[in-house]
Amino acid sequence: MTRTALRICPLCEATCGLTLTLDGSRVTAARGDRDDVFSRGFICPKGASFGALDADPDRLRVPLVRRGGELREASWEEAFAAVAAGIRPLVERYGAGVVGVVLGNPNVHTVAGALYPPVLIGALGTRAVFTASTLDQMPKHVSSGLLFGDANAIPVPDLDRTDHLLLIGANPVESNGSLCTAPDFPGRLKALRARGGTLTVIDPRRTRTAKLADRHVAIRPGTDALLLAAVAHVLFEEGLTDLGALAPHVEGVDEVRAALRDFTPESVAPACDVDAATTRALARELAAAPTAAVYARIGSCTVAHGTLASWLVDVLNVLTGNLDRPGGALFPQAATDKTPRPAGPGRGFALGRWHSRVSGHPEAKGELPLAALAEEIDTAVAGAATAVAGSATAATATAGTPTAQDEPLRALVAVAANPVLSAPDGDRLDKALASLDFMVSVDPYLNETSRHAHVVLPPPPPAQSPHHDFALNTLAVRNQVRYTRPAVPLEPGRMAETEIMARLVLAVTGTGGTDPAAVDDMVIGQTLRRAVREPHSPVHGRDPGELTALLTGADGPERRLDLMLRLGPYGDGFGARPDGLTLDQLLAHPHGIDLGPLRPRLPQPLRTRSGKVELLPGPIAADLPRLRRALADRPAGLVLVGRRHLRSNNSWMHNIPALTGGSNRCTLHLHPEDAARLGVRDGAAVRVKGAGGEVTVPAEVTDSVRPGVVSLPHGWGHDRPGTRLRHAATGPGVNVNQLLDGSLLDPLSGNAVLNGVPVTLTPTP
Repeated sequence: MTRTALRICPLCEATCGLTLTLDGSRVTAARGDRDDVFSRGFICPKGASFGALDADPDRLRVPLVRRGGELREASWEEAFAAVAAGIRPLVERYGAGVVGVVLGNPNVHTVAGALYPPVLIGALGTRAVFTASTLDQMPKHVSSGLLFGDANAIPVPDLDRTDHLLLIGANPVESNGSLCTAPDFPGRLKALRARGGTLTVIDPRRTRTAKLADRHVAIRPGTDALLLAAVAHVLFEEGLTDLGALAPHVEGVDEVRAALRDFTPESVAPACDVDAATTRALARELAAAPTAAVYARIGSCTVAHGTLASWLVDVLNVLTGNLDRPGGALFPQAATDKTPRPAGPGRGFALGRWHSRVSGHPEAKGELPLAALAEEIDTAVAGAATAVAGSATAATATAGTPTAQDEPLRALVAVAANPVLSAPDGDRLDKALASLDFMVSVDPYLNETSRHAHVVLPPPPPAQSPHHDFALNTLAVRNQVRYTRPAVPLEPGRMAETEIMARLVLAVTGTGGTDPAAVDDMVIGQTLRRAVREPHSPVHGRDPGELTALLTGADGPERRLDLMLRLGPYGDGFGARPDGLTLDQLLAHPHGIDLGPLRPRLPQPLRTRSGKVELLPGPIAADLPRLRRALADRPAGLVLVGRRHLRSNNSWMHNIPALTGGSNRCTLHLHPEDAARLGVRDGAAVRVKGAGGEVTVPAEVTDSVRPGVVSLPHGWGHDRPGTRLRHAATGPGVNVNQLLDGSLLDPLSGNAVLNGVPVTLTPTP
């Protein structure tokens, strides 16, 4: 029997509402949900292909356990027993530090990925945590942490009300936005133009977004921070700064003025290849707009000065009075955010609380650079424990017992991660993963990374899972809340991803016989005991047991969602605010609840030690001399940048026929002038060489890239043996990250430098 069901799309950051057409348990079609309070019926090709992805025949249906060197199907009980048998002896002999955790980008798109990894990491007690953030957005987290005292306090552009939008290193027409959750980003840009607003795009490629712009500035890759510093310099030089209502909440303006004195438009022009007149025009237009917002993304994060570029974005928003202002850049407030604390000084944000074992990379936001994962596995460093200041493991180690810091990583837990393709030098990491004593992957596919696992735990298809955007609603351009239960029940033999993750927590801690509901009960108990002790909490002084009994929901994850909603900024406070939000209320609104436009919130979100926006934090000031030296940089040859496709998202979707082909191909874009100089014909194979290796790829000659720049998309390279991605293997493409050796990192954030790196190009015979 045909029926329909609602689902929030989990395939990118836009979080569009879908209406699924179902024939029994099979998804036969997907269209945009016109009544969705946020997306209003918008859908992209990825969402329209939901059914094909959901029914992909290569998705694993049962666990795999390695026996006799081969991965073979096993029961869930056998799989979790194998996890315990593989990890517990290593922890007991060497300490928790020999177990690494790798979290991939899909974690932010699932309920399980939001709720359980923090519990898993805490249960293991390891500091060897690596995520996709250090291949993508960590510079923005670090700059926000330093400016605002909270690494997750990221202001987003008020797309629907701004008069002037300056985009740098972002292509939201094809990516659907990132660190800025906005269904129908293209429509919002067109609406900006239609209401008389201005769109400026700074990008070395003439992207589909750039084609919509009033002004496109084809900057030299990797010089974003220099250009932004020069724009700020002009604001100071020409008296164009006006903090307005922000002024009482900001300190360090004069210090920033002095720090940027050398970055004149004329001094940065040769490095950026942007003439001084254009830079001055950018500054004047930004200052003159009634409201304006500066927004930068992956192109500005994955470069040598990614944190400085991210910092300067907010410096410009502050100097023009557009931070925390309607039409500018505001701090969203998600329904599952913590109970708002009273404004006032906080603990601030610290970097480098511990360091990686081999190269001594400082942690950022509790993570180590994913680019360093291979060396943490394959490199022994004698006596490294003494170099890790404040390490509890080192401090308590007994004589003659190896510590976690002395030992390389021996085990790995990878959740929705494919770093062999997403991290630099996949060949080295490929070999390192093969050397591990034990590895477990939570993944629906046997891909380039999970093929090395000793146990693979496959989550069910998305139609069989609930959905709420815990992380992405904290970045949404409009406050709203939505939740969808599974569209179809779990198939026989499947296990809910939330239960998989709860059982994984129990297995790695040696308590596998415990009811997995105990994990959720533990988190609920801890959260409520903490809440009743906090004076600002709506449940201050109440009995945690009484509050626990009031929670609703069909299972532990739903009860945790109810808990977060009730304690959140719009919640009922367990009866303290009768009209407040609860899970039952949310379930009664299947298309979501609109919570209104973004609104000014300062100083409440600030957690700096001063209680103000600290415009020139110490680590930023210390890194500015490195940016000053970059004024003299002049790349002699070609430099590489990445590329996104509308019908793709990293390495996730190349196994779906409907999402490959056409423009979604792995080709090298290069400018006609460079092609003529190098003797490269359109469609011919070319050899591209970088510090980490070389690849051979078809050339696509196009003036959509500026001269001196070549572009290769991310997420390809599906040609390794032992995978089960049959369609992807028919057009595998090449791994762009194999051109990188992992040595280039933004020092403040540990983010890999993926853009603006030098490469050489030679035609193949």
